[in-house]
Amino acid sequence: MEHTSQKKENNKKLSTTDKTPADQQESGHSRIAMRVSGVSIAVNLLLSLLKLIAGIVAHSGAMISDAIHSASDVISTVIVIIGVHVSGKKSDKEHQYGHERLECVSSILLAGLLLVTGAGIGINGVEKIIAGTSGEDLVVPGALALIAAVVSIIVKEWMFWYTRAAAKKINSGALMADAWHHRSDSLSSIGSFAGILGARLGYPILDPIASVVICLFIGKAAVDIFRDAIDKMVDHSCDEKTEKSMKEEIEVIPGVERIDLLKTRLFGSRIYVDIEIAADEDMSLKAAHAIAERVHNTIEEKFRDVKHCMVHVNPAKLNERQSVHF
Repeated sequence: MEHTSQKKENNKKLSTTDKTPADQQESGHSRIAMRVSGVSIAVNLLLSLLKLIAGIVAHSGAMISDAIHSASDVISTVIVIIGVHVSGKKSDKEHQYGHERLECVSSILLAGLLLVTGAGIGINGVEKIIAGTSGEDLVVPGALALIAAVVSIIVKEWMFWYTRAAAKKINSGALMADAWHHRSDSLSSIGSFAGILGARLGYPILDPIASVVICLFIGKAAVDIFRDAIDKMVDHSCDEKTEKSMKEEIEVIPGVERIDLLKTRLFGSRIYVDIEIAADEDMSLKAAHAIAERVHNTIEEKFRDVKHCMVHVNPAKLNERQSVHF
């Protein structure tokens, strides 16, 4: 006997709850992502304008490049908006399990942009190191470029924490990737600050050295984001802590004699769960169904990211190897 839940449009014949708590949150999650993305676009445009003006007035090529970098971040935010919007679409006849995995595609694209950004910073740093060691004169930027770098660090670091908090709240890989994009900008501005300050103090070589170090940090963040997105696309299971918590919740439900099987898989930002429990074989079908329903509801209520939960009931006298899988 099995107890399962799907969205109403997927299976109208189900007698159990058609809409899961995770489904009910989808519209709210989308609103949060759109609000954060809107703030991100506005901040990047204003910040890029400030950097451009400072770079031109203070004769800082690094600051002008940083301004172009901030303006280009708008593209990454647009990718986030598209990814979150498409992944939040309701299930349809051709996509009966939803579209959540499309957000993973956005995360992969953003990871690629982040990697390119880091590589660009590193290559530029290496070129400056070579130029510096070859005896070429480096231009000393004005104080305004230094002020702009400080403002950029503060604003971008705030954007990182703001976006990161929202990404964790709605479990959005694309939004988390965008948060790390903000962090990469913050690190880039730290490099610019160090370079500008070093140049004004007579040590211009500090700028390219800092850029190379920052490149490594950005590269690691890009790889982590890419790996997380791939895990969510290939049905990677939940972490052991989450599965252990699920088992603990199930074991205390009256009527559950043991857990024969618990499998989880990530589907984009959502979780699918397959459970087999053992119950008294002499009880009625109605009673067994009630136990399965309690297990089902407990999992979906306690774990908000669960989109689909299926519960199969085995006779208690059968051991795990004898249980029948449908």
